[in-house]
Amino acid sequence: MHYKPIDSTVVPRFAEVKTFMRLPNLKTTEGIDYAVIGIPFDTGTSYRSGARFGPSAIREISSLIKPYNMPQRANVAELLSGVDYGDVPVIPGYIEETYDKIEETLLPLMQKGITPVCMGGDHSVTLGELRAAAKVHGPVALVHFDSHFDTIDAYFGKKYNHGTVFRRAQEENLVDTSHSIQIGMRGTFYSEEDRLGSEKLGFEVITGFEMLDIGINETIKRIAKRTGAKKAFCSFDIDFVDPAFAPGTGTIEAGGLSSAEALRIVRSLTGTDFVGFDLVEVLPAYDPSQITSFLAANIMFEFISLLAVKARASK
Repeated sequence: MHYKPIDSTVVPRFAEVKTFMRLPNLKTTEGIDYAVIGIPFDTGTSYRSGARFGPSAIREISSLIKPYNMPQRANVAELLSGVDYGDVPVIPGYIEETYDKIEETLLPLMQKGITPVCMGGDHSVTLGELRAAAKVHGPVALVHFDSHFDTIDAYFGKKYNHGTVFRRAQEENLVDTSHSIQIGMRGTFYSEEDRLGSEKLGFEVITGFEMLDIGINETIKRIAKRTGAKKAFCSFDIDFVDPAFAPGTGTIEAGGLSSAEALRIVRSLTGTDFVGFDLVEVLPAYDPSQITSFLAANIMFEFISLLAVKARASK
């Protein structure tokens, strides 16, 4: 069976139940290459709440996404079979129990070689995804786009929230930091220790300030060099993008890239062997025009297109 989006020349885009990119809503591990999964959890947030509504907002506007990626010259609907798998059954207010639910949901997919493309939710959810990935692939290379490092040891004395996720991932040996890279960190910080904390854990860091100096092409080269041939996981916090283009998020930072620049960077990662993706921190209450949700849907489409390019090359 080959699963692909509803044909919008037959059924209009404003019709039917909203799924990501109009994919069939099926919980199956048979006959699919990828599964889009919502993780509507935001108990780990430290400022604005509401990212639990991110998956539904992204699904709604994603009906505008068409299947052909012109720069990649790839039709994802023809090259890949995919479904909207629905949502992880999260437990509001209980972060560690929700991590178990995320791992339980993703593990059967990853064990069958199906790539999860997840949408949060706040960034804390990535820890559950990485636990599933590491059980199948061992420690993975992390490609992390964000305006924050998310390697703080604790917030308010608590070890699990959206600012501690990658320190916990390193401690649990879920990521191979010698092949991992964090890109885009900017704004104001508490001290130099914010950056040094990530580097001490073994991550390579390209701050948003440095990225503006070295340019996008050099940034792309450094990502590819860092990940090498390792199995990799891409985690994209929407606040990587400047709030002029993505206002609907929980902790905005001025001075980020444009939506076109962000899409270009993701589109360039064709040489990296990704086994999972997520897009997090979309907060639709601050996104009345839906531009943040639409950008998120487009970034997720670029994730899927990377899988399509890989599938085409293997034929």
